Amino acid sequence: MNDLDDIITPTAEWLKNNQSLALATVISTWGSSPRPVGGQMAINDKGDIIGSVSGGCVENAVISEAIDSIQDRKLRVKDYGISNNMAWEVGLACGGELKILIQPLEKKRYHYS
Repeated sequence: MNDLDDIITPTAEWLKNNQSLALATVISTWGSSPRPVGGQMAINDKGDIIGSVSGGCVENAVISEAIDSIQDRKLRVKDYGISNNMAWEVGLACGGELKILIQPLEKKRYHYS
């Protein structure tokens, strides 16, 4: 496991410090994909990130969706790379497709001492 894969430890610290955050998880891929299914990225309400879901290809779009998810407390499932126009818009020039689950996390749902 490399540092990119260890998002649990720093994400737990964000929760312990009462930071608002969302977790983005790659739930399916098709074609060329820089991160496999299960790749994750945590995003706080300031736009700070831990981990990666695409090696940089769609991170900015995911960060924006994550901040919206933090604010409205709603889950999102987003597809990236479906059309050529969308692929270039979000930077997924490799031609692959990603489906990403974005879910807000709250400290009150978890018990830390």
